[in-house]
Formats: sequence, C-alpha cells, structure tokens
Amino acid sequence: MIAIVDYGMGNVASVSTALRKLGYEAMITDDREALQKATHIVLPGVGSFQAAMEEIEERGLKNLLREMAEKKPFLGICLGMQLLFDEGFEGGETEGLSILPGTINKMETEHILPHIGWNALEAEGEGNPFSQFTGKHVYFVHSFAVKTKEAYIAATADYGMTVPAIVRKGNVYGIQFHPEKSGEVGIDILKTFLQEAAK
Repeated sequence: MIAIVDYGMGNVASVSTALRKLGYEAMITDDREALQKATHIVLPGVGSFQAAMEEIEERGLKNLLREMAEKKPFLGICLGMQLLFDEGFEGGETEGLSILPGTINKMETEHILPHIGWNALEAEGEGNPFSQFTGKHVYFVHSFAVKTKEAYIAATADYGMTVPAIVRKGNVYGIQFHPEKSGEVGIDILKTFLQEAAK
C-alpha cells in the first residue's frame, strides 16, 4: 500500500492515477496511523515552500515524515522533492524536513521563469538506475531548484543552468519534474523508483 501524503498542496489525484496504472494500490491521506502502516510514502506538492511547510507543521506531519523516511521507500515529487531538504527561500526563509542535505534557491538562469516545459534528462554514473532515461524528455514547472552534494544527484536537466532533476540518498528519492504529467517516460520513472525500492 502506497500512501500519498495529502497536506492540501499536492497534485494527489494525478499521482494516484499514475501509480494505479502501474498496478499499485494507493491511498491519499494525512492520517498518522495510515502513513505508519503504508509500505511506501509519496510526498507530492504544488505551490510555495513556505506555505507547504506551514501546512505540514499544522497537520503535525513534520516529525512523522522524517521518521517514515528512515524506515520506508520515500519519494518527493516537484515541491515535495524540495521539501526533503534543509531550507527553502520561496515565500521567505523556511526550514524544510532536513531528510536530505541542501537548500532550495531561486534558479540562476537567463531563461524565463518559471521553468515550464519539456526538457531532456542526463543521468550518469555506474549502477545508476535512471541512466536508461538519458535523452528522454520530462515535464517541469518550477522557479526554484536544489543545491546539494553531487553524490545525491541521480539525473539533471539543462535550463541555462544545471537543474538537479532526480536526487537519491538510500531509500529516499526526489523528482523535480512531474512524472505523472510526463507520459510513458514518467510512468517508467515511477516504476523504476518502485523497483529500486523493492531491492
């Protein structure tokens, strides 16, 4: 059972549909007991970093999500990926979940922001499960991007700067783009996360 965290700021329905397409049962919830019983946690998100963390705090989910990330396969999508890190500056300086080390900063690019559209992935590194997606296009919508250690970056995209597109540390994964809006490639990326998490 995959739990999709509902904190009022996520594209939860489309993520649920994508997971069901892969044959997985998914529930949309903010219930503490349900999240604890789930086999996987998916944290989606659309909106500002500050507003999202305020919602998570108000629902009493911050420490629980940190706890779940230590025990279960955990996937952050778009804003949900950004929330995994230490600190964000969208809407004001705000502490994140600190599941992964890094900060979320406004993109330093001459291109128009927000970054909206299809961009090719670049994934390198021996044993990288996402290397099969190099050259494949996925759909982005964002103005902020993570700064983190190269060791945690599994794939990037170019938008007048190198954009960390997929991050990973142990059983915790983050996807900056919208896999649920990226056609069959996005579905295959979700499938890869679930397969890797099962190892």
